Amino acid sequence: MTTTEPVGTAVRRGRPGYDRDSMLEVVVEAFNERGYDATSLGVLAERLGLSKSAIYHHFASKEQMLEVALAKALDALEAVFDAPEATTGAVVSRIRFVVRGAVLVLCERKPYVTLLLRLRGNTPIELEAMARRRAIDRKLRTLFELSRDEGTLRADMEPQVAERLTFGMVNSIVEWYRPDGPISPEQLADSVLQLVRTGLREPASL
Repeated sequence: MTTTEPVGTAVRRGRPGYDRDSMLEVVVEAFNERGYDATSLGVLAERLGLSKSAIYHHFASKEQMLEVALAKALDALEAVFDAPEATTGAVVSRIRFVVRGAVLVLCERKPYVTLLLRLRGNTPIELEAMARRRAIDRKLRTLFELSRDEGTLRADMEPQVAERLTFGMVNSIVEWYRPDGPISPEQLADSVLQLVRTGLREPASL
């Protein structure tokens, strides 16, 4: 999945008043409120206060906006699961690292992760993003399988169930977390990790 410009497309410099990132914030807000399919270029132009032609100075198409927005979520999540702390060392330490990292990504990139979680798979870009998300799910499931094999995951908990419960809790953050609220991302990550540790571990393990 391309995370920058399509091959052969020159980088677009934009128009006064918006850079690419600030424009994308407005676009993603519209996608999340109305749904990607229901958000026309006309709606985006109205929200941005730009002409349709001016939008094309930043993005080649609405599809590219979606692709770049999803990459902001997926690239960050994949970076957590591909980090050395997630791939080497004690399994319980790796689980702690990825759960904590996933929570921080959701807090810091909430609009983009929200968009990812609401995909319906109606376009090739959406289908590819969903495949990348499933690959992340499998990486967490693998960690729980390793934890089961070494006896640190509860014997009555299937790794797939543990993965789904964990990500279900983490993903729910996008529905209620407010960046300007009293809870910092670090505090929230600690709270989620504590619930995972007490709910899934064998005594004196995770």
